[in-house]
Amino acid sequence: MSGPDIKICGVTTREALDATIRAQASHVGFNFFPPSPRFLKFADAPALAAQAAGRILRVGVFVDADDSFIADAVAAASLDAIQLHGKEDPARAAALRTRFGKPVWKVISVAGPGDVAKAAAYTGVADFILFDAKTPKGAALPGGLGLAFDWDLLKAYKGPLPWGLAGGLAPANVADAVRGTGTAMVDVSSGVESAPGVKDETRIRTFCFNARNL
Repeated sequence: MSGPDIKICGVTTREALDATIRAQASHVGFNFFPPSPRFLKFADAPALAAQAAGRILRVGVFVDADDSFIADAVAAASLDAIQLHGKEDPARAAALRTRFGKPVWKVISVAGPGDVAKAAAYTGVADFILFDAKTPKGAALPGGLGLAFDWDLLKAYKGPLPWGLAGGLAPANVADAVRGTGTAMVDVSSGVESAPGVKDETRIRTFCFNARNL
């Protein structure tokens, strides 16, 4: 299918996952950060993992989690990739990549040009970079707040790692985001919800359609 890869993040129900698969998203994000309204309990993960198997790639989202917690999530959700959304440094990314044998994605929080440049440090130790908006100081969550950053900051990015775009994306602006940045992936969470943590089937379908029909 043409257009960027699409990740619908923070899916917690069979209905939301079914809508995500029907909309032909390429990846689903399972959030394993307990304070988030999108937190997926380990007990609920196996059923969703089985539903996704062979139909969509499963990405686990973690925030400064320890090895045992990540191991439990990898097992429960049969994860295809590990996304690091905290302050994990390159050494931590490399260690997790080696231990679990899974692709590691690193989220880079962006407010200015210097933040984009931080992606270079993950060359050779991560497999994918996801540029997201930097959250306000003191925010309870590292993402999922519907905040965007200046996408023009990515125009000059020529890093060696493939990368995607997150932060403030929604059905109404995703086409402009893809056109303006040339991103290989768009990642959305709150932008396809009717309330925090509640995915909306129509918004998921419209988001995926608009991302691919520029």
